[in-house]
Amino acid sequence: MEEKRFAEKVVIVTGAGTGIGAATARRFAHEGASVVLAGRTEAKLQHVADGLGAAAQSLVHVCDMTVRVDVERLVEAALARFERIDVVVNNAGIGALRGLLDVTDEHWHSTLNTNLSGPFYLTRAALPHLMKTKGSVINVSSVCGQGADPGFNAYNASKGGLSNFTRSLALELGKHGVRVNAVSPGMTFTEMNMPFFEQQPAMQQAFESRIPMGRGAQPHEVAAVIAFLASDDASFVNGVDLPVDGGGSASSGQPLFM
Repeated sequence: MEEKRFAEKVVIVTGAGTGIGAATARRFAHEGASVVLAGRTEAKLQHVADGLGAAAQSLVHVCDMTVRVDVERLVEAALARFERIDVVVNNAGIGALRGLLDVTDEHWHSTLNTNLSGPFYLTRAALPHLMKTKGSVINVSSVCGQGADPGFNAYNASKGGLSNFTRSLALELGKHGVRVNAVSPGMTFTEMNMPFFEQQPAMQQAFESRIPMGRGAQPHEVAAVIAFLASDDASFVNGVDLPVDGGGSASSGQPLFM
């Protein structure tokens, strides 16, 4: 019989309409979870939800992660439908290649609000309920949170903050039975990244040449690690920022952005 590690568990996944978020929603549903799919575009979320299978329990909730009230309503909607929260996956994120002189105030604040404030709002709102279930938070950071790529100033800053936010929460919440970990993908073929590589194939080749495994990741490979960290198989794993980058961060060279 196939193992259902998340049977009777409720998982919130942000940025669930595409890429790593969509793959993560599918992974948790496949393992028996009821999944709350949050994001800004209802059609994309519904497309993912429709593909989860007839037996899957899911809720689509349109939400702007940069707006505190929206995030609080997300938690309320999850509780109204499923009556508990076991796992929060803070995946929603944005990023763009811009040199410092090209980083506008709007771009800076939008990036930090999405990538860092959003996880703060959601984790804070969900925490009382995670404490009841002895739940888990998984933040999707980046290898750019462990090092830096030139030109990704706002993205680097936001992901560095998210990685350290993860460690801070792990220290604070462990005594309450709530584990907080992060995954830090390297080069990953998501909808956000594919246009960049399609326009600059030489850049894709350069990135892949620096990865020991010789390729970028597929979203489902990152989703599998997220599911592991949220599962009882990782019951004593807390405060980890785990690279999922094919070994790229094992070298002393530059990181490979997600």
